[in-house]
Amino acid sequence: MAAPLLGKGRRVCREGCPGCRLDEANKANAGVPYLNFFFIWVVCLCAAFPIQSLFPYLYFMIQDLKVAKQEQDIGFSSSCDGATYFLGRTISAVPWGMFADKYGRKPCIVIRILSVIVLNTLFGLSTTYWMAILTRGLLGLLCGILGPIKAYASEVCTKEHQALGISLVTSSRAIALIIGPAIGGFLAQPAKKYPDLFSEESIFGRFPYLLPCLVISVLAAGACIACIWLPETLHMYCDDKIEAIDTMEVQVDDSILEDGKTKEYGSERMASTKSLLKNRRLMSAIILYCVFSLHDTAYFEIFSLWAVSSRKYRGLSLRSQDIGTILAISGFGVLVYQLVIYPLLAKYVGLIKPLRSAAVLSVLLLATYPLMSNLYGMELQVLINIASLLKNMFAATITIACNILQNTSVPQEQRGVANGISVTLMSIFKAVAPAAAGILFSWSQENITGLFLPGDLIMFLMLNMVSVIGLLLTFKPFCSMPSATK
Repeated sequence: MAAPLLGKGRRVCREGCPGCRLDEANKANAGVPYLNFFFIWVVCLCAAFPIQSLFPYLYFMIQDLKVAKQEQDIGFSSSCDGATYFLGRTISAVPWGMFADKYGRKPCIVIRILSVIVLNTLFGLSTTYWMAILTRGLLGLLCGILGPIKAYASEVCTKEHQALGISLVTSSRAIALIIGPAIGGFLAQPAKKYPDLFSEESIFGRFPYLLPCLVISVLAAGACIACIWLPETLHMYCDDKIEAIDTMEVQVDDSILEDGKTKEYGSERMASTKSLLKNRRLMSAIILYCVFSLHDTAYFEIFSLWAVSSRKYRGLSLRSQDIGTILAISGFGVLVYQLVIYPLLAKYVGLIKPLRSAAVLSVLLLATYPLMSNLYGMELQVLINIASLLKNMFAATITIACNILQNTSVPQEQRGVANGISVTLMSIFKAVAPAAAGILFSWSQENITGLFLPGDLIMFLMLNMVSVIGLLLTFKPFCSMPSATK
């Protein structure tokens, strides 16, 4: 239930309400809530590990499970495993958002962390392809954190710190890109990589992908303990005589809007999820987010497969450790960018201009990827690391902008559902992305020659087409955001 209002926008603080208690604490201390931000960051980090740690070893895991009949089919089988997770998340995202708006953000966060502890360990124990599929699907179904945590990050602080709060949520992806791939790349198949420490007869020899999953589960257990100190942000009341007034308080900070102009929105009653679907500003931001999420997920799927594939298929023939190192370096650079550079960029330039610039530069960058198959040694290592870092920085710029635009389009009491809708639609696109990317990758390997262009060049061209579509959606009449004046 939303917090009661008195007069024009003055909230009445109710005793026992966790949301009111947090509001009073924020009024007393208007500074950055560093401790709360730290706990959010830790929770998001551990929730992202099961996704990011998978990329370095998924190709080899599918190979060991002996699912693919030939080498070219490994990409398709890998993509199905990735798609199952996002399919489960698609089904459950809106119900989790409704749960968060009724019972609070904190229960969703705790349930997600517990699911990581249990199901990620079971994934590492998978001995068949279908067991891996099942555990990933259940992990997606219990992923109730994405929508609520974005709402939580914008509610746990004052208005002027919202950009930093959202940046922390997305920066967890960056730090997960540092630690996650390193865990997956260096700890998978330990009996082969470190025979002096792990024998083939040990549990880690019989289950070569258990060690990275077990390490992540232990870290998630620590995050679950940190949840004890997370404050609840939802306004909840036990007095049935209190009449709640749902009010639309769209908070748009002119320091982060593209045109630098503050627009005042009158109060508007929105009592159902259907009303959110009619919110054009919200839906345009969600659609934009979905298109770029499709591109990013497909990119990571293709990159991890392309980088370890054979040179005869115009791949890079890298090892899982190499992929882990590349993604870790990219993640560290993106973390610094998100925490230091992007908040200043958003403050002085706005949201839309950096988003458009990142989309254009991403297209130009991906066009150079097929040329890297002609490089070797140190030259390849340096250029692929630079390219990966820049690509992830562009993706972070777009993601943060879309998240801020979504959360400033709705009032607090509807952010859980709004982010649930966003996660549902985004997860549909992300469920399609790995399958489409796997099919495209397998097709490109089967058609390296014989077409008007090499298969790998066509593959990256198709990826760029998605970015171009997303770029077009940032302009009128597709996007309802203010037109650029800066």
